[in-house]
Amino acid sequence: MNEGILGTEAPRYADLVLLLEIGMGLALLIGSVLARRKRFRLHAWCQSAVVLLNFGVIVLLMVPSFQVHVSPRIPVRLGKAYYALATVHAALGSVAEIAGLYILLAAATNILPQQFRLTKYKLWMRRVLVLWWLVLMLGCATYARWYIPDWFRR
Repeated sequence: MNEGILGTEAPRYADLVLLLEIGMGLALLIGSVLARRKRFRLHAWCQSAVVLLNFGVIVLLMVPSFQVHVSPRIPVRLGKAYYALATVHAALGSVAEIAGLYILLAAATNILPQQFRLTKYKLWMRRVLVLWWLVLMLGCATYARWYIPDWFRR
């Protein structure tokens, strides 16, 4: 049994990713509080750091794991929770990350042409925050299904 730091069957890196993602989700909430308090520069730094850190985690850890464990079994095994949760998590997570990167470019830089920049930041940022938390919950469910099999049998 390969026991991680959380006492499950997960490898240590999976436990660390889970804890890091939960921390990033909390940091996004803190960033939203900073925006409400009109601390926009701190808000921008906080949200940007999370989006960029998450991009690194996705590229370095999540994509390779998905390619090895899930992708080869699509579509044949999508009826099983093990594959379905991971696939929905990956699909919605991709949308959330791309939207976060887009907001980052549209709000914090002049890279995008004027017609592609956002005008209603609050609406977009709030929607992506809700989507991010949905993806985080799906990630927790995926972790539980993959590494705490007894939890699903209860």
